[in-house]
Amino acid sequence: MNQNQSQQKIQNPKTQVPETPQMNDRDLVNDILSMEKYMTDAYCTALNEASHDALYHDLLTIFNETQNTQRSLYNSMFRKGWYSLEAADAQKLQQSYQQHQQYASQFPYNSVH
Repeated sequence: MNQNQSQQKIQNPKTQVPETPQMNDRDLVNDILSMEKYMTDAYCTALNEASHDALYHDLLTIFNETQNTQRSLYNSMFRKGWYSLEAADAQKLQQSYQQHQQYASQFPYNSVH
């Protein structure tokens, strides 16, 4: 793998925001996105531990709404160039896929086709 592949970013052009001590739009959306991620993690734990069916379904509804909000914020930040991704190395992806295929072949049931 060459140096360019390991540092390749996937990102849209950045929407400019004022660089001041006060929080700007990017800072506010980033703060809310972080909170939504934290909340979805907390709801996952609550869902795993809920023993009452009605409570479980209420939590699931709230989790789905929170997860959808998180995704919408992520999409907005990505469109504005405020969120970037690292390009994946195709060879590493293939190696990981093959490794997981080998793990799956060891399961007592065949869920991988």
